[in-house]
Amino acid sequence: MRPDQSITEAQTSPAMMARFASSLPRAPSHAMSAGLNLAQLDAVNYVSGPCLVLAGAGSGKTRVITHKIQRLIEVGVEPQKIAAITFTNKAATEMRERAKGLIGKAAKNVVICTFHALGVRIMREDGHVLGLKPQFSILDADDVVSILKDCGSTTDSATARQWQWTISLWKNMGLNAEQAAAQAPDDNARVIARIMALYEERLTAYQSVDFDDLIGMPLKLLAEHEEVRAKWQKTLAHVLVDEYQDTNATQYEVLKHIVGERACFTAVGDDDQSIYGWRGATLDNLKRLPQDFPNLKVIKLEQNYRSTSAILRAANNVIQPNPKLFPKTLFSELGEGEPVRVVDADNEEHEAERAVARIQSIRAGTSTEGAGQYREFKDFAILYRANHMARPFEQALRRAQIPYKVSGGQSFFDKAEIKDLCAWFRLWINNDDDPAFLRSVTAPKRGIGHQTLAQLGTFATQYKLSLFEALFASSLPSAVSSRAIGSLHEFGRFVNDLEYRARHTLGKEAAMAFLTEWLKDIDYEKHLYDGEDNEKVAAARWTNVLEFCDWMAGRCGGEIDDASGAQATVSKSLLEVAQTISLISTLNEREQEQNVVTLSTLHASKGLEWPHVMLVGVNEGLLPF
Repeated sequence: MRPDQSITEAQTSPAMMARFASSLPRAPSHAMSAGLNLAQLDAVNYVSGPCLVLAGAGSGKTRVITHKIQRLIEVGVEPQKIAAITFTNKAATEMRERAKGLIGKAAKNVVICTFHALGVRIMREDGHVLGLKPQFSILDADDVVSILKDCGSTTDSATARQWQWTISLWKNMGLNAEQAAAQAPDDNARVIARIMALYEERLTAYQSVDFDDLIGMPLKLLAEHEEVRAKWQKTLAHVLVDEYQDTNATQYEVLKHIVGERACFTAVGDDDQSIYGWRGATLDNLKRLPQDFPNLKVIKLEQNYRSTSAILRAANNVIQPNPKLFPKTLFSELGEGEPVRVVDADNEEHEAERAVARIQSIRAGTSTEGAGQYREFKDFAILYRANHMARPFEQALRRAQIPYKVSGGQSFFDKAEIKDLCAWFRLWINNDDDPAFLRSVTAPKRGIGHQTLAQLGTFATQYKLSLFEALFASSLPSAVSSRAIGSLHEFGRFVNDLEYRARHTLGKEAAMAFLTEWLKDIDYEKHLYDGEDNEKVAAARWTNVLEFCDWMAGRCGGEIDDASGAQATVSKSLLEVAQTISLISTLNEREQEQNVVTLSTLHASKGLEWPHVMLVGVNEGLLPF
């Protein structure tokens, strides 16, 4: 490819541009002043039918989506009838903020959420059609593994996780246990299909769903129940889908049923950026759009606002051999820029040393890239194929005393042991929190088995009660054995007692004493050691528990400056602190940007940008994989 080929091919004669511009709907003044290019304007102004926006990397797709929301409102679509669907909560938050900057308070009425959050909304409103109560429980990955271990009669978490992955893939393909068994290619798959059948029974009995059900069940509702489908087609007048190339087969079917024959939607995606095939994403969804919607308008965004020509030329050369659904060539007007460098290394440690040396030389201004400008640590990213590759780079950065963060690392509040304790707190605060009930009653186990919980779940559903309410129902003995009744009542009284005591426990010392006694009462330390083959891992998890309790107790009492500037002691009850736990657990997502080098996988870095990026571990068999 010639160095200037991508730019040359993107240029068009002034006469052609004039004809193209005149064919567009008259653009509102806000769009013209927002600095949108002609292709972006075309995408924003086309509001009358199905639209596919092929947005190359860095081509301003979020700007197009937010301006299109504004345009839809201008042409008379009510904000609450517009849905913008993203793939992560972070992307949804960013889009909501940018929409707010354009349309102000109306942004809060626009449905901006993930596919899964939309699924929850559909099921909360209409899940009763499938026999699901509005307060159904959403199980996290740890809950699922625990249930699968029970269904498959194993104590091996690794095996249960493999089952979980397979079942998840089947669900994303739209298969239930019976269909999966019919298609099973070998004995192992048939075994997993049988476990899936047992797993589905448990979910129904527990009035619970897993992450994949948040797409699969809304599809069942929309596909099989005409009144539900008609309601949601009326509720959402225009649907915008971000990262469309990452949708799986089930998500595409949900979209089709929501938009119906009217087909007012905008899909924004790029076949060159499809990197989630391993979790069910399929490019078939891009292929099917022109077939399912013959009047589909296709608009290409090819101008990149993120990278220099040198980087785009390298990217285009790598991408060019890929089979193309919609050929395009990215171009940039940001200048030639620094060339892409390829650096050899003897081994992982040598590679890490060279990466650190490069950061130091750029910061010191001794390299051509660093000349004439000061770079902070946050301007650098080291990207790799898989998480395990971070270790030598962490060691090299620590030796050089360079601060860093590993992007995508597990949050403290995502650790299973912390989620266990938080489930108890949630149950004290809200007895109707069924996911918290299920986690609390089994972590640690209290002699209450899955059959008892299934019977309790069936009874609670029949009488429209939460699981905790059902414990004390006078007719429960008709549904559960007398021996199980005793265990259930004992658990219910224990929770009520803890809630009462937590409400009246004030100050740091009292809170720490309460938490210590509670952990001893439920024998949580033994529960952790019994659940781990490795004592060191169990000890680390117990240390996390103690650290968490110390932190919780610390929030129950402390000193602050009062209005006069003097020190005053404040005391909060443990229950008051527990009530803020859901807010506290998300604080790590709202941390201010730190001045540190970022270590991240390629997948986690998607859509982000830094002035200096090092791609490491570029070895055949690893990258490319």
